[in-house]
Amino acid sequence: MRIAFLTAPEGVEETELTAPWKAVEAQHWIPQLVCTAPGRVQAFRHLDKAGTYPVDHVLAGDTADAFDALVLPGGVANPDALRMDERAVGFVRAFFEAGKPVAAICHAPWTLVEADVVRGRTLTSWPSLATDIRNAGGTWVDEEVQVCHAAPAVLVTSRKPADLDAFCAALVREFADTRHSAAAHT
Repeated sequence: MRIAFLTAPEGVEETELTAPWKAVEAQHWIPQLVCTAPGRVQAFRHLDKAGTYPVDHVLAGDTADAFDALVLPGGVANPDALRMDERAVGFVRAFFEAGKPVAAICHAPWTLVEADVVRGRTLTSWPSLATDIRNAGGTWVDEEVQVCHAAPAVLVTSRKPADLDAFCAALVREFADTRHSAAAHT
C-alpha cells in the first residue's frame, strides 16, 4: 500500500509526521511525503524548528489514484497553509470521493473542513477546532481517537501528540481493513 502524507513546506508537527510514518513502515507499506513545494519539509516541535524531511512527491493536479490512503499530520501552520492551497484541498477531497481512508490529527481537520468533507461525520481534533467542525456540519467529540465509517471513506482522527499511540493503532487497523475489503471486491 502507498500512503500519502500531505504537508505544507513548513509547520508540520514533527511527531505527528514521524510516528504515523513509522507505523506505516512497520506494516511494510510505503509512506510518501507529498508536499505543495519541492525540496524538504521543515518540521516543528510545537513552536521550535525540528528536523527536515525530503519531499517524495510534489502536489500538482493529483488525485487519490496513486495512493491507497492519506495521513494528514497536524501542527498549527501546516494545515492552515494547506487549507489555503486549492491543490491540497482538491487532493484531500479526492480521497473521500474515491472512498479511500483518511487519518488526521490535531489541527489537520482544518483541511478537512476546507475540503467540505466533515458534514455528517463524527471526528475529534485539537479542541480549538470544535466550532469550525460543527459549523462545517460535523460532530466534534473530545476523544483520544475517533473512527467514523460514514460513506464513502473511513476517517480516523485524534486530538494531539499524546494520542499518537491510539491514532497510529487505529489508522493501521482501518487502513488494513479497507485494503482487505477492496481486495475482496476486485
